[in-house]
Amino acid sequence: MWNQLVAESRDRHRTSPGEPFGYKAQDRLLTEWRAEHAWLTAGSSVAQQQTVRDFAAARTKALKDRKSRLPVARRRGLPRFKKRDRALPSMNYTLRGFSLKPHLVTGKLALRLPGRVLVPVVWSRDLPSDPRSARVSRDALGHWWVSFVVERRVEPLPKTSRGVGIDWGVKAVAIATDPAFDLAHSQHGARVAGALARYQRAQARRKPKPGQPASHGYRRASRRVARLHSKIACQRGRTT
Repeated sequence: MWNQLVAESRDRHRTSPGEPFGYKAQDRLLTEWRAEHAWLTAGSSVAQQQTVRDFAAARTKALKDRKSRLPVARRRGLPRFKKRDRALPSMNYTLRGFSLKPHLVTGKLALRLPGRVLVPVVWSRDLPSDPRSARVSRDALGHWWVSFVVERRVEPLPKTSRGVGIDWGVKAVAIATDPAFDLAHSQHGARVAGALARYQRAQARRKPKPGQPASHGYRRASRRVARLHSKIACQRGRTT
């Protein structure tokens, strides 16, 4: 769906640059494509409409940045084609496309997606409120993650006459005027720097040439690099 919309957008820009191509026109194309292709009809219309919404939002933001003459470094680029072997799968679901239901076996809350898909979730924390949207994505290691958009009530801290000065550094994360608030550096990245450099060198040596498939050694080195990056990110998340 995404690549088809990219191709249609580029074709319309070449043939009729001034013709608008917003969400309504894209949604009409989805209806026509579902009537023409059986594989689209067999899929979930909710997920396909959400893809159209994401594409329309990305394209509108890119055109708005161009019209506002923002610096190139700050502009949102126009949507591009996604390659199956490079782009990591990701899908955003609104309230119409997902729900949280008790699992039939475990009894715990599970994520229900279109197509009667019930996904058991390992919860990292309790949700402070009912979610408004959910994004399902897969990382380079093949792990699936779900992030929810929720409302969280922020309670103001009590007023006090005391204050603490904080200086952000390199050797230490933070140095405060009160030593009780000092935050030492955890050095998670330094512990695996040697192994990470070794795997990155192996990845660079085995990098395939343009047009050639990736070798087994390159894929293995890439998985090791991704695994170390994921490990560092998890350690830093638990530290903070």
